[in-house]
Amino acid sequence: MSGAVQCPALLVAATASGQGKTTVTAALARRYRNAGLRVRVFKCGPDFLDPKILEQASGHAVYQLDLFMVGEDECRRLLFEAANEADILLVEGVMGLFDGDPSSADIAARFGLPVLAVIDASAMAQTFGAIVHGLSEYRDDVHVHAVIANKVAGSRHADMLRESMSKTVQWLGAIERDAVPVVPSRHLGLLMPREIEDIDQRLDDCAEALPASVDTLPPPATFEGGLSHSWFGNELKGVRIAIARDACFAFIYPDNVNLLVELGADLYFFSPLADDRVPECDAIWLPGGYPELHGETLSANHGWQRDLQRHHAQGKPILAECGGMIVCTEELVTVEGTKHPMIGIMPGRAIMQRRLSGLGLQELTLPHAKLRGHSFHYSRLKTNLDPFTHSRNPNGGRDEAVYRHGSLLSSYIHLYFRSDPAVMAEMFSGRFCAP
Repeated sequence: MSGAVQCPALLVAATASGQGKTTVTAALARRYRNAGLRVRVFKCGPDFLDPKILEQASGHAVYQLDLFMVGEDECRRLLFEAANEADILLVEGVMGLFDGDPSSADIAARFGLPVLAVIDASAMAQTFGAIVHGLSEYRDDVHVHAVIANKVAGSRHADMLRESMSKTVQWLGAIERDAVPVVPSRHLGLLMPREIEDIDQRLDDCAEALPASVDTLPPPATFEGGLSHSWFGNELKGVRIAIARDACFAFIYPDNVNLLVELGADLYFFSPLADDRVPECDAIWLPGGYPELHGETLSANHGWQRDLQRHHAQGKPILAECGGMIVCTEELVTVEGTKHPMIGIMPGRAIMQRRLSGLGLQELTLPHAKLRGHSFHYSRLKTNLDPFTHSRNPNGGRDEAVYRHGSLLSSYIHLYFRSDPAVMAEMFSGRFCAP
């Protein structure tokens, strides 16, 4: 598709993490959905967990927007296609509005998205107005359209906040303290919807807690037509790919699955936690997730382990990302020191840490290819394997080792497949060669 389309849109941002932007974005999505509107939601950055809550709220898959990992052209295409079928688009930012490179503000500026600022006002009064003013004036190319005050003590507190603001930013109202149910979290972020028994009731309650002014949709933004995928061939036609997917192996970008289908692959999902046997296949993808929460079950279920071992012995490709790599090692050691035997097709062991071990965008340079993705892990790998290459963190942070052991390609990197479809086709078809 080409041309341009208009659709009301908001990028929901904040001054920092923990201000409530995920909750507000989910509440808006559920409120508009309950009103009968077609809602499409995006997430800035590489997060896996917030999108699952947003998907539950909106009823549709949530895709990533990131100028580095996804790329500007692909972000433009995703927004344009969503705007063609939606009554409103919502984009949840990452960290604070101007934090990071690229930042949520960069996304807002590049695609003309008006910003809704969510500010935790629980410990402030007139300073609220100064913060709003600073957000709205910091960059000329970013339009802060409106603000919602979160965790407000009452109507008098809300009045003080509203009166502190200039007229250049719209006051959408306040959410009172304790009016919104808390979504539980753990070390990597929010719990997944399947783990929260009353998740839909919580989302409905969040939607009801929003001020009535949100029912007036923001003015439309204009979205230009993006690139088509007509150039894709059938590089994976007839290739059968088995994908681990359950509460342990849950960190899967929806667009990664879409791309494999577009390339012609036949996909078969299985659950290691349920001790599903690995379907008859040509390649296996073990995504990231939470092996540290399921070590006992994973080590006790032997059927799928034998299938993986046989697949690897036959020289068939396996892509293992983060948690997927952990289960390929010989042993997983928890923070309490408990040791769980793993599959053992990769020498070494993964040792869980109480503190974050790696976080950041990553770029993996290969012959004729540059794959992009990110890493986020609380474990460290102890192995005698020599990395065949390392990734590069574009922001100067920690890189990640990438290992090749027979037909196994493993690392802590969660790859965004569409950053280079051709090399992903080579990986899953078995034509990929290490430099």
